[in-house]
Amino acid sequence: MRKDTTCLFLLAGLLSVPGVAQNKKDSTQFRRNYVIDEVVVTGTRNETDIRHLPMTISVVGRQQIEKRYEPSLLPLLTEQVPGLFTTSRGIMGYGVSTGAAGGMSLRGVGGSPTAGLLVLIDGHPQYMGLMGHPIADAYQSMMTERVEVLRGPASVLYGSNAMGGVINIVTRKQEEEGINTNMQVGYGSYNTLQTEFSNRVKKGRFSSIVTGSYNRTDGHRPDMEFEQYGGYAKLGYEISSFWKLAGDVNVTHFNASNPGTIQVPLIDNDSRITRGMTSFALENHYNNTSGALSFFYNWGRHKINDGYQSGKEPQTAHFNSKDKMLGVSWYQSATFFASNRITAGFDYQHFGGESWNKVVATGERKPGVDKQLDEFAGYVDFRQDINNWFSLDAGIRVDHHSHVGTEWIPQGGLAFHLPKSAELKAMVSKGYRNPTIREMYMFAPANPELQPEKLMSYELSYSQRLLDGALSYGVNLYYINGDNIIMSNGLVPPLNINSGEIENWGIETNINYHVNSHWNVNTNYSWLHMENPVLAAPEHKLYAGVDYSSGRWSVSTGLQYVKGLYTSVTKEREQQEEFVLWNLRGNYRVCRFANLFVKGENLLAQRYEINAGYPMPKATFMGGINLNF
Repeated sequence: MRKDTTCLFLLAGLLSVPGVAQNKKDSTQFRRNYVIDEVVVTGTRNETDIRHLPMTISVVGRQQIEKRYEPSLLPLLTEQVPGLFTTSRGIMGYGVSTGAAGGMSLRGVGGSPTAGLLVLIDGHPQYMGLMGHPIADAYQSMMTERVEVLRGPASVLYGSNAMGGVINIVTRKQEEEGINTNMQVGYGSYNTLQTEFSNRVKKGRFSSIVTGSYNRTDGHRPDMEFEQYGGYAKLGYEISSFWKLAGDVNVTHFNASNPGTIQVPLIDNDSRITRGMTSFALENHYNNTSGALSFFYNWGRHKINDGYQSGKEPQTAHFNSKDKMLGVSWYQSATFFASNRITAGFDYQHFGGESWNKVVATGERKPGVDKQLDEFAGYVDFRQDINNWFSLDAGIRVDHHSHVGTEWIPQGGLAFHLPKSAELKAMVSKGYRNPTIREMYMFAPANPELQPEKLMSYELSYSQRLLDGALSYGVNLYYINGDNIIMSNGLVPPLNINSGEIENWGIETNINYHVNSHWNVNTNYSWLHMENPVLAAPEHKLYAGVDYSSGRWSVSTGLQYVKGLYTSVTKEREQQEEFVLWNLRGNYRVCRFANLFVKGENLLAQRYEINAGYPMPKATFMGGINLNF
């Protein structure tokens, strides 16, 4: 009785604060769920046993997302996915424009801005119509059931920008009949507040999920405030046991301030960004065939004041832009004979936007660029399983871009299913990226004669599951060779040209061990060699984590070691960073519908930079509560 009274008191104290998300079941309790036959959609578009795919796919599930207590997905992915790294500049928020973080790289491909690594939400591309790169602050934990990261080119299925790989955010679903409502609120260092709310409903053939969030921080440096509002809603209806309808909408708005580097501080460098996404899908699922027809629309509104240095004059005009990307995607996968699967699909995208400078004194609008482009593509993927020990996969895509022309993209791979739950895989794939509107038409280096970037990737991997799936490990070797990489010629005035090259190779390993009902251990390591170094791609990245739960308590901790991280690659200055981060999180279940949590990050108080000139915060702390009812 006393515990329930305590919980009611905590609930009453929280009603005045926005909040969000945990499962109705106690998600912080350890669950002994050994993954034997893991099913993914990334890599084939239809649900497929991961063992039959020759490419390497990392899966980060809802349980891992919840234990992180983080509004953004990207810090968790950086920990859990070997070869993947995301830049940061503060305790919360990535921002845009000059000094922005959130640049993602995978095996040294991606960049800042991230044009060579494709982010998807339920298979739909997510990048700015003008700039051609994703917006890191738009990818929040509250909407995510799991994330599937395809490590290596995925251009056959997903086209341009999937040159280095794919991060596919699979949105949440309500599987069980009933209503679940969840809230979370946390408060910590530098006046940082993070809140989430979610409501999930399933009644007969109808399902829905509605989530909302509000996050803010003062930042660990003056003039580094960040504030974000976000909302996501999804409705689903089962027309029959074979056909389903689904529609969703996702909107996030954030205000970000950039204080500039330590060496060159800025005043009034502020951004006001709104990003939106909506989609509609009609799916079919039969015994021997499945597919989907979907429509999606992404849009953005950007208002940016580039700021000024002390002693100089404020900006007389502020940059504004609006962009969009709309598309249609269709695929159908069918089995025509035993152990065979053929998938055919078509994609269409229309993207672009306009930019202008708004004069502060008069409100006059000075036009910048106003450009729209189209892209059409068709693809076929073929997979054949032979005698339960061998799988063959081959695919090809033809892509036509309205400005740069037509590109053919092939891939092929083998998967050998060995005794004792072992898998040996080999993969050869082509990746490509069409030049963006920014690179061809905006700002001083613009060059409309640019051609697509191209690379070839070769990968060999081995994985095994032991002890009835309690222990799993994997090793990957890869080699990447590419040319036509877009870069500035370094002259005055500068010009974008196709003169860069990629030659990367490396190794990735991962181990996960469910010791017993109380303990779980996981670790991953990646080594990357780059003949031509790029920003935000560390040579060494190691993560080791331990989870423990007993009764009402659960604790998780992890160490991340990064070495050889390039923060500057200019001719005048080549700079690398090395650091070790220790994070610790604890959770206590007060009663059946309330959990208290606390977390500390960078507990070793490391001094380090990821973006050059932007020192990261030392030790930070946060505490909060989750409610589930």
